[in-house]
Amino acid sequence: MAGSVEIPDWLSAPQAYEPLRDRSTFAAKSMLSVAAVLRQLRLDDGRTSPLSPSAPVKLALALGVIILNSLAGNIMVTLVLLAFVLVRAALLPRHALARVTAVAGAAALLAFLIALPAALLGQHASAVRLGLKALVSTGLAMEVALTTPAAELTGALRTCHIPNLVIMTIDLALRNIVRLGECAYETLTALALRSVGRDTDKRASMGNVGGTLFVRASRAAADTYDAMRCRGFEGEYDGGARFRLHAADAAWIAAFALLVALFLHLEGIA
Repeated sequence: MAGSVEIPDWLSAPQAYEPLRDRSTFAAKSMLSVAAVLRQLRLDDGRTSPLSPSAPVKLALALGVIILNSLAGNIMVTLVLLAFVLVRAALLPRHALARVTAVAGAAALLAFLIALPAALLGQHASAVRLGLKALVSTGLAMEVALTTPAAELTGALRTCHIPNLVIMTIDLALRNIVRLGECAYETLTALALRSVGRDTDKRASMGNVGGTLFVRASRAAADTYDAMRCRGFEGEYDGGARFRLHAADAAWIAAFALLVALFLHLEGIA
């Protein structure tokens, strides 16, 4: 037939390609795990309720509760604080509740395991006590972070007369660590998807990932420096609006005063 084209035999032959298996995925999996942990450090834009205190009062009261929890010698004080933390956690959204449970539970388990050898020396309740205190302190800190917008937390630090340089360093460090964690996660995921067969030069692959993160960090630092110059940054960190005491703040301060009175009563100080 005129105009017909025959396909060559070599083109119609089946191509059976089986890439060699590569067992050395430990480094990639470890780096993916580290990147996933870094991604958990992101500052979610928390939402405050009408009954929540302002950010400076919330930060000060949380610090006071953590100090009381650390100084408590009576287990009843820790249990009362734990009840408050659990009730507040129950009112959080599902994703926020999951983060509080995961972080606070891991901290409590670690504290329990560290203090567990003390049971061999006769202090049988020390491990449980330390685990409960870690659960209360970590859970309260996570609840404050997840229920307060990042901008308000920064303003609260400024209201507490924290040096501007310290606030700016913490703010920029947290934000850039999160961005680099997300970049590492995406880069390693792309490397895993594009890897076919056995990688004969794994150190070069890991070096390429590290080089990518270094370049991204360098660009981020240069962009931040240029942005600060364009905005005429002179070392003053804007803390937002001036702090004013509201009715909800007075109610929470009164509740904290009652908690201090309960602490003094249970500890036998008053």
